[in-house]
Amino acid sequence: MTEKLVQSLRESKTARWTALILASLSIFGAYYFNYALSSIKPMLESILGWNSEDFGTYTSAYAWFNVFLFMLIFSGFILDKLGVRKTGLGATLVMFAGTALNYWAVSHQFPEGSVVNIPLLGEMKLQVLLSSLGFAIFGVGTEAIGITISKAVVRWFKGKELALAMGMQMSIARLGTLLALAISLPLAKNFTLTAPILFALGVMILGVLSFILFSILDVKLDKSEKSDGVINKDDEFKIKDIILIISNRGFWYIAILCVLFYSAVFPFLFYATDLMINKYNVSPYLAGLIPSLLPFGTIILTPVFGGIYDKFGKGATIMIIGSVILIFVHGVLFIPSITTWWVAAVMVIILGIGFSLVPSAMWPSVPKIIPEKQLGTAYAVIFWIQNIGLLFIPLLLGVVLNATNPDVSPNKILVKGAIEKAFKQTLEGNSFTEKEITKAIDKATETAVDSIVQYATYQPISYEDVDTNYLAGEIYSSIYEGINNINFSGEKDLVLQNVIHAGERNAYQAIEKEKLNLRYDYYYDMMIFLSLSILSLLFAFLLRIEDRKKGYGLEKPNIEK
Repeated sequence: MTEKLVQSLRESKTARWTALILASLSIFGAYYFNYALSSIKPMLESILGWNSEDFGTYTSAYAWFNVFLFMLIFSGFILDKLGVRKTGLGATLVMFAGTALNYWAVSHQFPEGSVVNIPLLGEMKLQVLLSSLGFAIFGVGTEAIGITISKAVVRWFKGKELALAMGMQMSIARLGTLLALAISLPLAKNFTLTAPILFALGVMILGVLSFILFSILDVKLDKSEKSDGVINKDDEFKIKDIILIISNRGFWYIAILCVLFYSAVFPFLFYATDLMINKYNVSPYLAGLIPSLLPFGTIILTPVFGGIYDKFGKGATIMIIGSVILIFVHGVLFIPSITTWWVAAVMVIILGIGFSLVPSAMWPSVPKIIPEKQLGTAYAVIFWIQNIGLLFIPLLLGVVLNATNPDVSPNKILVKGAIEKAFKQTLEGNSFTEKEITKAIDKATETAVDSIVQYATYQPISYEDVDTNYLAGEIYSSIYEGINNINFSGEKDLVLQNVIHAGERNAYQAIEKEKLNLRYDYYYDMMIFLSLSILSLLFAFLLRIEDRKKGYGLEKPNIEK
């Protein structure tokens, strides 16, 4: 009697690509929320009173627990012990919890002056701290789901279209980045400040459901292979593997190249929308579209360049070319006299090409440097080192931007204070609710500030010459006189709109007259990005030299003939 052969579910093209899509959708929301608040930085300042240092603290928080508590390393250990399904479901729930805390912190109205004293760090706004904690929790879940999905893709596509599958998985995830950069600021302006975060929560729920569906399919894969998904003990996380890895000079070159290169790109995206508004005078409604060109390019090009490396090799050379492109782009963006928006758009497109080149060659090169048995641990350590850069570089950028523009954030607070005083004196007692008045104040403030940054051409008064009490009084008087000429007997909504428009118009005129500085100068931050780019080129060359010495085969094709 002939025994019937049981075919693995992975042999079904429909099943494995369905599994890929479901797994990728679970991380799509993570890539969206990662950049959701970066696009609304101007509104966080105008409405909530944040400054660039606060924003730098928030963006760096993503890596707090991953770096200082070694949560990324522990995530790899948990993945080896519990497997893809349990780890992935836990990671998606952690992402949702972190996003929910962030939403509560940003939407909650804290008493004025609510600060917390943190040892070694000093005072921090309570809202910034809680929002940052939410982002830190989110970061733990995101990094965990990242390594989980990578392992899941290998499991489903082993011996199949693995390189293409990894490229497609990254492309689907980066659609989230594109969406965040493109729609977050318009969402916030057309609805509320928290609308982008609320949207992220909805996407996170879909991500959890998507991973549950993937897990059901993954259980069927186990049954088709009569496997329980238990990891072979030889492949488990071991401390000695780390010792062997960190003694490898080639590993350090590629790890440092990784942290330098990604630190010159990911933090740039955090600040890119604000850069487009402040340096290139792009409308806030459109500013996010220019940075979104970068992930759009990588979605298409990363799988293409990966295929080129597979067939023709030249991995070290590809990384060098990508680093040169990075230097060129940040060099052009660094030049103070170039303020034309289309130049910035072209540079972002070229940056997308460079960002597609380096990762497409870097990640497939790791297995040529590190033995397969230690590969999982090596990736975890590289991700951990990368998170160190994602912790300190955004924080450094925020501190430098705040220190080199000391008057911008206080001036925005001054403008809001003047508008708030005028609006409350005019609207209170005229049947308007506190919520309506607050919304009107926020709308008038953000529009007035945005208009000054986009259209005003005056040379601002120096920080030392600013008389804050006088300026606040002048702006308040101009706004108060303007809105007191409005007839309050008409339809309530129309009256409120007229008040907002009058407040915006008179605030603009008063700010322009007093030459108040509301525009950030990104000169020193762009110098940091340029420096990181130059260092990445240095380590790309060192990696190529090491490859020639040790014969890793980075210049050889991945596909053996």
